[in-house]
Amino acid sequence: MKLLEPGAQLDGFVVDECIHSGGMAHIYAVHYANGAGDPGFRMVMKIPRMTAGDGAENIVSFEVEHQLLQVLTGPHVPHFVAAGDLDNVPYLVMEYVDGKTLDHWMPQPGEPFTPLPSEEVAKLGAALAHAVHSLHRQNVCHHDLKPANVLIEPDGTAVLLDFGLSCHAHFPDLLAEELRKAVGSPAWIAPEQVVGVRGDTRSDIFAIGVILYELATGDLPFGTPQSDGGMRQRLWMDPKPPRALRADIAPWLQEIILRCLEPEAAQRHSSAAHLAFDLTHPADVTLTERAQRTEGTGFKEHFKRWIRAAGKHYQPSPKPAQNIDDVPIVMVAVPHHDVTDATLYSLRQAVARSLGIRPGARLACVTVISPGATSSTDAERSETAVHRRHLSMLRQWAQPLDLSGHQTSYHVLEASDVAQALVQYAEGNQVSMIVMGAATHGLQMQRFVATVPIKVAMDAPCTVILVKQHLPFDRLATPNT
Repeated sequence: MKLLEPGAQLDGFVVDECIHSGGMAHIYAVHYANGAGDPGFRMVMKIPRMTAGDGAENIVSFEVEHQLLQVLTGPHVPHFVAAGDLDNVPYLVMEYVDGKTLDHWMPQPGEPFTPLPSEEVAKLGAALAHAVHSLHRQNVCHHDLKPANVLIEPDGTAVLLDFGLSCHAHFPDLLAEELRKAVGSPAWIAPEQVVGVRGDTRSDIFAIGVILYELATGDLPFGTPQSDGGMRQRLWMDPKPPRALRADIAPWLQEIILRCLEPEAAQRHSSAAHLAFDLTHPADVTLTERAQRTEGTGFKEHFKRWIRAAGKHYQPSPKPAQNIDDVPIVMVAVPHHDVTDATLYSLRQAVARSLGIRPGARLACVTVISPGATSSTDAERSETAVHRRHLSMLRQWAQPLDLSGHQTSYHVLEASDVAQALVQYAEGNQVSMIVMGAATHGLQMQRFVATVPIKVAMDAPCTVILVKQHLPFDRLATPNT
């Protein structure tokens, strides 16, 4: 259909201006006629292109986005307002999100590219990974992540746009039913998507890897292939290592990027939450040979992968929300003051059971110390010494655990409010489960109702397992001093 003119009215909405014309839709700024029903935010109207030369996927994508926007919630998606009927004029009205798309940080035609520091790339990538994790928790895979579809708000929050190619684990996959070809943007599409597998959360992780690669180097890892054959090459080929293009890229960032871009989905991060954790805790990233790689994989290895890919049957991961439950980030709150050996032992046993039934789960060992614990004549040196001592205690506590197959990190937090610090850590790191003692912080406080464990259990955004002290041996009953 032709472009709407400013001032035109449609179902009670007044068109202000066209703010974007894309290959699949036009987007207009709109407002309610006569100011009725003001939602409290600016609005845009998205109308799919429906000319004779446009493919059927435009209408199918509109139906998919219409379906999903009504059920998606949270700060990482625009608010849904209204939708038009396909028999009349199809449109979607949603919140206008103020911010810049990731295209703002990408190379611009005719302009020199200024590479971002590794820490800045990680910050943008973590915001994106948090947004994608929120989507996966709602059983949706985006399947079209690219810089133009990610808005960064002034406060750093990432908002995802354009759900026309997405799929919901509980809804019919209209695109898979209507189309028999790879669906996605060629530069960012994952290997398994190329062969028609949809619904795998790790496909979105691959796309994040492409975005991180371009943010770090200014280049796309696989270029912009124009044919199915060109896209299929990523089933067995990997890109030139980022550090071969920019020697100042941090090894931990290259490790993360190349892991995201693994041709085999099982070799990537298990979830977007795991990816976000790595990006926000670079010192805890486990470095492999990927981190120092400066040359691409040789022909012989690519040929072996090509042989394997030719006969491989790709299977998607479990439903997104189930996948998150299967490979959670488990946080254990390890006390350090007024605690018995029995409590520490019981915590360790509970963690061992939790990890034992969840291969691939990540463990974050956390303890909270008082801000006054580092005061001395040489405050900076004292703070370093105190942190090191508590980190050593955490590692010593975890030593008996079988942590093979589990990424593990250790964190010392400073806070006067222990419960609040633990809850904030869980919220900021997408923790799925907290394991802590039923009375691990201050045994003398058990007589009060609002103990630390109870506060955490009341306010935590995830499952909390309170472990009751167990006495395996009589000699463990003596408190530490």
